[in-house]
Amino acid sequence: MIRKSLPYLPSLQTIINRMPLVFPDGIEHRNYLIREMAAKTVFVMLYVGAIEGTNRWLRPDQVTKMTDLQAAGTSEKARLLWAQESLIPGKMKDVAGRWYAPNTREPIRDETLRYGLVLTGAVIERSGLPTTSAKPRYALNRGFAELFDERLSEETTLRKIRSWQMKHLSQGALARIQILKQGIVDAGQKGILVSFPNRETRMLAAGPSSVISKDVIEVFAPAFLQRPGVIFLSESGNKVVARDDKLARSIGLEIKADRNLPDIILVDIGPKNPLLVFIEVVATDGAITQSRKVALLDIAYQAGFNSKHVAFVSAFLDRRTGAYRKLASELAWGSFAWFRSEPDMIIILRQSGEKKAKHLFELA
Repeated sequence: MIRKSLPYLPSLQTIINRMPLVFPDGIEHRNYLIREMAAKTVFVMLYVGAIEGTNRWLRPDQVTKMTDLQAAGTSEKARLLWAQESLIPGKMKDVAGRWYAPNTREPIRDETLRYGLVLTGAVIERSGLPTTSAKPRYALNRGFAELFDERLSEETTLRKIRSWQMKHLSQGALARIQILKQGIVDAGQKGILVSFPNRETRMLAAGPSSVISKDVIEVFAPAFLQRPGVIFLSESGNKVVARDDKLARSIGLEIKADRNLPDIILVDIGPKNPLLVFIEVVATDGAITQSRKVALLDIAYQAGFNSKHVAFVSAFLDRRTGAYRKLASELAWGSFAWFRSEPDMIIILRQSGEKKAKHLFELA
């Protein structure tokens, strides 16, 4: 059954402002969801009344045909007329001031809708339509559409956003959101307390790097090392927070303050041959590049370590942050990448010669 009246229409700016609140850091394909194209897509869906339960639907090319002038025409008559005419083949082909070129419908359809809003449950697809059908097929989830009502108080809006997230976002996405939010809270504190494997504690200065360092020691180390120990820990400004010379000497490693040491040095004394782990904490820059790996490997060689017993890890906040996207291509082969937001996972940058295998099943 088609509703006779169209839904409340918020301003485009309100949608732009609220999309990052609905889809915070940690959401897959977040860049597709918070850019202006996504906000404009949501606006046009509200404009034509394409909301779950109304039997009104949107076709991606309608978004390209919208103009600032048309968007300002908010009467029900203007909206209904545009909704009808924008679906007529060839209509509005040369409309002046259109938001996007005609060929932009593909990224709207694929990136904004299919891989963004549809996957998160913000948009539903019309059932029973062949994939080749030119009929409109997308509509906003009713609860999602209500998040942009400007008549709601800020408190009510935030409560509705949290409720919608809990209902529609995956458990993995919700977990990443909470981890990243907690990192922001921790970074704003006066200091960050870190607990070492030997139960000693140290206080780090507040900041994004310290948040990552804390989880490297408290989460990464016990998860990926058998019997971890902290040999060296520094923070921004090359300030040495902790060094265990006794443990270092026991494995033949000499720590010199004037050397270009990494942010963290761990050791795993569980294996027959101890594993030395060099870790760079990457809040903005400073990952394990090939040249950095060579320099650190030289320190290990001087301590008598075989390269097989040395590991290199770049620790990031999240795969979706700018730091990782910027540095991913610079990471050294034969190193690892670990993310605070996905603590049970690790990326292995395997290089030739590490394992004689030619097929994927031999590596699985």
